Amino acid sequence: MSLEGNAAVVTGAGSGMGEATAELFAERGADVVVVDVDEAAATGTVHAIAASDAPGEATAVVADVTDGDAVENFVETCVETYGGIDVLHNNAGIAMESTPVADVTESTWDAVVDVNLKSAFLGAKHAVPHMREQGSGVILNTASTAGIRPRTGLSAYAASKGGMITLTKQLAHELAGDDIRVNAICPVATDTGMLPQFAGDDLSVEGMAETIPLGRLAEPDDVADAAVFLASENAQMITGTALEVDGGRDI
Repeated sequence: MSLEGNAAVVTGAGSGMGEATAELFAERGADVVVVDVDEAAATGTVHAIAASDAPGEATAVVADVTDGDAVENFVETCVETYGGIDVLHNNAGIAMESTPVADVTESTWDAVVDVNLKSAFLGAKHAVPHMREQGSGVILNTASTAGIRPRTGLSAYAASKGGMITLTKQLAHELAGDDIRVNAICPVATDTGMLPQFAGDDLSVEGMAETIPLGRLAEPDDVADAAVFLASENAQMITGTALEVDGGRDI
């Protein structure tokens, strides 16, 4: 599946699923704006792409995805650097420790919802006008199996990811007439540095793995493969879906 000629933005691309996706996008021919709040991480992904034989180029942008001005800036950077924005992958997210709802603080709730959900709204808000002008586009949103089949103790996280799925469907309906496809990816527990942050007294990484019928955690490359498919012309009739990359977890 080729992404040759595409200009893409991937948020949270300094590590984990976002890093794997940015690198695979470039491998398949896309030019990529690598967005992360961590400058060293974003630069590291760009250097990895430059050191590979990937045909796509990459540019690092340091940004807080909850800041509208920062989001507008990285969208404009993509347009100005690569001539447009064909793919926006709203991937940035944060975890929450498994916590009973009565013990979840308002600040935790606000932070999780802002990073995991508000950021996707901001991305769409600033990318859609450019996609409309060029006549097409793809928006990908990283949701989670937690938005479909919640786990214990993840009230804010599950709410943010459930909201991401609903936002995806709303935008897919709203933007179909503009030939802008919008899909969500719902990974199961994925083997990244973020995963242990979900653990708590009643939720362990080992316990998460045991609930996956295929018998293993997801890998970042599993999610990257799904993102490339949904961004490509091979998925040109797919919009409004929440693709479960879950090893059977949601059965």
